[in-house]
Amino acid sequence: MNHLLPLLVALPLLGAGLLAATGRLLPRIAAETAGVVVSAGTAVLALVLLLNSSPPLVEWVGGWPPKASKGGESVGIVLVGDGVGLGMAALVSVLTVAALAYSWHYFDEAPEGQAGTFPALVLLFQGGMCGFAIAGDLFNAFVFFELMSVVAYALTGHRVEEARAVQGALTFGVVNSLGAYAMLMGIGLLYARTGELSLTAIGRGLDAHGGPDALTLAAFVLVLTGLLVKAAAVPFHFWLPDAHAVAPTPVCMLLSCVMVELGVYGVWRVYGTVFAGPGGIPAAGLEHALLALGVLTGVGGAFMCWYQRHIKRMLAYSTVSHVGLFLVAIGAYTPEGDDGAALYILGHAGVKAALFAVAGILLDRYGSVDEKELHGRARELRLPAVLFAAGGLALAGLPPFGTAFGKAVSEEAAGGPFTVLYVAVSAVTAGAVLRVAARVFLGLGPEPEEAAQAETKGTGEEPETHGRLGRLPDTMVVVPTVLLAAALAMGVVPGFAGVVSHAVSEAGSGGAVVTTTHWTPAGVLFGLLSTALAAGLAALAVTRPHLTAPHPWTDPVRRLRSGHLGDYVAWLVAGAALVGVLAWPSVLGG
Repeated sequence: MNHLLPLLVALPLLGAGLLAATGRLLPRIAAETAGVVVSAGTAVLALVLLLNSSPPLVEWVGGWPPKASKGGESVGIVLVGDGVGLGMAALVSVLTVAALAYSWHYFDEAPEGQAGTFPALVLLFQGGMCGFAIAGDLFNAFVFFELMSVVAYALTGHRVEEARAVQGALTFGVVNSLGAYAMLMGIGLLYARTGELSLTAIGRGLDAHGGPDALTLAAFVLVLTGLLVKAAAVPFHFWLPDAHAVAPTPVCMLLSCVMVELGVYGVWRVYGTVFAGPGGIPAAGLEHALLALGVLTGVGGAFMCWYQRHIKRMLAYSTVSHVGLFLVAIGAYTPEGDDGAALYILGHAGVKAALFAVAGILLDRYGSVDEKELHGRARELRLPAVLFAAGGLALAGLPPFGTAFGKAVSEEAAGGPFTVLYVAVSAVTAGAVLRVAARVFLGLGPEPEEAAQAETKGTGEEPETHGRLGRLPDTMVVVPTVLLAAALAMGVVPGFAGVVSHAVSEAGSGGAVVTTTHWTPAGVLFGLLSTALAAGLAALAVTRPHLTAPHPWTDPVRRLRSGHLGDYVAWLVAGAALVGVLAWPSVLGG
């Protein structure tokens, strides 16, 4: 099976190349069918490899393995297919298929002769993400990450005739490029110290050098900064809501459900293989950095999520807040925390993609994603209403959804006051979603008054389809239904959590330790509590909207999202400094 690993990258890249070369000759239906077929073939391959990933698969691309006669050094590209990496590749590929299926004959008529452009870009995106998930050396992980990013900029600005789309893509591009420069400088420092690029070889090189020093700390901060920008952790997150507000709905599904998760996965992977040894950064440094940033991200994202009326921007801030919960789980640095983060990421991907899909239905049906403007207008959309409400309940942590399972395992691993954080963040973000469901799909509550000032209106949007939808295409309803069903299955299928736990433990901080992951009474209780709180908050917002409207005291926090690129760059620098300050004491103590 080892020799099949490169195909996870090669297949989508080859498909993208063929679509780019022949797109002018193909009718639209042929180009879109080819995109789905190639993406689905890659997904099947990822699942087959995942089932055969114990022990992990290793492949040196080009047949250039390390030579013992040269001290074990190599410039070859190594791909590693363990359960976690292939699991992420499978998640990426399945959601790419979902995005392509959702967008089947979706956009306005493509420019003449460019029918293959969108599916080709999505396949390039898939290839970059799969490559990052299985990369065994840091430099090629960086290359794949940047391939993914460059394509994401183009996809975000797909509607290039709209100024807002170009502005959102530009902000996305500049902030993420600065993160990439930081990561590349960190890789350079590690290469200067060890002369290696392979993840495991860098770790061994740092250990051989002795204890951590200023160079090791600088490399850790720079690499972590690059990954946390992609993960949209506070204060690196400002690009994400701006990008989601303008990106086409299928692109939002990929950005929010796999790209930011790959940033979190990168943090877990790089620390565990590069910095976890005696020559790296002590575990206390990682814990301080991730727990502090996790709390900041969870609280800040939930706060901003609650005050949004632009539905896609609200969902984007919900993603930010849940990234904070993922970071707290990883920051606990226990096998149980890793298991919880993995389950939470899987469940969240399905639920959030489904919510974005329903938001896209609203946009294409009514030409708006503004909660107030849509008040009561979507009463006719019964199935989308059920799907949106179910997504909100899943975000709240209602058992037995996979999100609830991941949340329960994560909060028990983090323990103590972090349980309050998990319950509160889940309740607030889900409360915002349920509030939208009640107002938009049921028309509950008084007719909203136009706010004197609102920085997040979703009015004046143009449908992404060819005119406003009358009858909903089957694909736009089936895709979110299947994704929510999958998120539900993750929490109820016997043995699923055990498989995830085994894969994570084999490759993660637990080493050979295999944990037992299962529902507990406390986990179920806290899931029900956060769901009840979410329903209560939504009811309060609907019946007494003046109590939940933005107040002057919230202005300083809300205005941090200034829309000025220079401010975002300043926050990136401040975030990198914060990571260094949080990790520094552990290096001094080590």
